[in-house]
Amino acid sequence: MTENTPKKTRIVVIGVGAVGSTTAYTLLLRGRMDELVLIDANKEKAVGDALDMNHGIPFTSKAKVWAGSYEDCADADIIIITAGAAQRAGESRVDLLKRNVAIFESITDQVLQYNQTGILLIASNPVDIMSYFTWKKSGWPVNRVIGSGTILDSARLRYLIGDKMQIDPRSVHAHIVGEHGDSELPLWSLANIAGSEILLSEEDKLEIFANTRDAAYQIIQAKGATFYAIALALDRICTAILRNEASVLNVSTLLQDYHGINDVFLGVPCIVDHSGVREVLSLNINYHEKQLLQKSADKLKGLIESIAI
Repeated sequence: MTENTPKKTRIVVIGVGAVGSTTAYTLLLRGRMDELVLIDANKEKAVGDALDMNHGIPFTSKAKVWAGSYEDCADADIIIITAGAAQRAGESRVDLLKRNVAIFESITDQVLQYNQTGILLIASNPVDIMSYFTWKKSGWPVNRVIGSGTILDSARLRYLIGDKMQIDPRSVHAHIVGEHGDSELPLWSLANIAGSEILLSEEDKLEIFANTRDAAYQIIQAKGATFYAIALALDRICTAILRNEASVLNVSTLLQDYHGINDVFLGVPCIVDHSGVREVLSLNINYHEKQLLQKSADKLKGLIESIAI
C-alpha cells in the first residue's frame, strides 16, 4: 500500500452464531467495510458463512469476506464480539457469568496480541458486565471499548410508542437507560416528538415499557433467539464510528460521577464518532429516574463483585 492508497476498512466479527452471522450479513449488505473477517471456535461454521456471503457479492457492493484467525485483527478498525456461552439447565446466572468471563479473557488476550488501536464493540450478554470486564482486561482507553448497551431497547421503545400513536418511530425521541436487562428504565420525563409531549396515559406507558423490557423473552419464546434488530443496532454503531458522525446513541460505557454512579458500564446517550465514545451526555432526569438508574447500577456492581472481576 502506497502513501496515496487509502487504508482498507476492516471489521472483524468474533462469534458467528445467530447474532454474529446476521451482523456480518447486515454489514455486507450495507457496504460498511472493504474487508470482513469472521472468527469462530467452530472454524467450519465461519468458513461456511464466508463462502455463503461471498456468493452474494455480485449483488452487493464490493467487499472481501473470509474466515480468519486472530492475526486478522491486526488491521481492524472495529472488532465486534458476539461470542459467549449459553446458560445450562440448572446453572445460576453467576456461574454463567464466570464461564463467559473466562471465554472473554481468552478472546481479549488473543485480540490484544495483534491490535492495540481499534475499537472493541461488545454485544455478548450480559453486555454491560462483559464490556466492563473487556475494558479492564484490555487496558485500553475507555472510549475504545463500547457495549451495545440500550440502543436496541431504546429502538424498541420508540417503535412501540410510534405504533401506539401512529407516528413514524424515527420521529420519536425516547430513551431506555441503565442495564440492558430487567433493571433498565425508560426516561419518560425526556421523551418527546419534535419537542412536543408524548400524550399517553400512565397505563399505556406501563404497557409499552413492559413490552420493551420483555421483548427479548417474547422473541426467544417464539423463535429461539433475537438477532435481526441487534444486528441493525450494531451496524448503526459501526456506521457512526466509521463515518465519524458524532451521533448520539445509547451505548454502554463507563460512568464516573454520573448522578452519583461510578465505576460501572451502563447504557446512556453518548456521542459516538471515529474515536469511539467521545462524550457521555449529561441528562436532566427527575428524582425517581435517578433512583431507578442508581438501583440498576447497584445491581450490576453487585454481580461484578460476585465474580471477582
